Amino acid sequence: MTEIKAVIFDIGNVLIEWQPERFYDAKIGAAKRKRMFEAVDLHGMNDVVDSGGPFKETIYAWAEKYPEFKAEICMWHDHWIEMATPAIDLSWASLRALQTRGIPVFALSNFGIGSFQYAETKYPDLGLFDQRYISGHMGVIKPAIEIYQMVENDCGLAPETLLFTDDRQENIDVATRRGWNTHLFDGPDAWVDCLVGHGLLERNDIGT
Repeated sequence: MTEIKAVIFDIGNVLIEWQPERFYDAKIGAAKRKRMFEAVDLHGMNDVVDSGGPFKETIYAWAEKYPEFKAEICMWHDHWIEMATPAIDLSWASLRALQTRGIPVFALSNFGIGSFQYAETKYPDLGLFDQRYISGHMGVIKPAIEIYQMVENDCGLAPETLLFTDDRQENIDVATRRGWNTHLFDGPDAWVDCLVGHGLLERNDIGT
């Protein structure tokens, strides 16, 4: 087995829950939320932010295009942190345990410049990474192959020495094709099992 030299975490739904639909269901009800998401490509809007577009300006400009849902779309900015919660504690524990063992940990996340700056004020542990690859600063989002190439070029590590977890299959697929070791994240327990299986951690490292 090739030695893993760095572990790469996605952030949304791996370290911090990211559930806009859940937020809107609670705020405006599921029926109206479904109508809004059918009428407005809100995840496409978020991709613009994650690609480097200005956080508030992008969302407010999008809201102007859809008067019926203007106030609700503005919530994507104004109540953003309520969509990005809570932290996934066991995932963070695994990250800290890896660092305790001297294993570098990187972030590779689709995240806007402004939204990431805001998230850091609520989640200071986002500063723990040895290296952060944030799409807004890179100008490209997963699963574009360029973002994976940029990570490889910057860190200087061979693809087969990287272990990457992400909650989206399409992001995992591209990394796998590039030769990265991958784990489709569907919960922190299975992720810890993956780390143990690679010999990177023991369960007592994080008290499980």
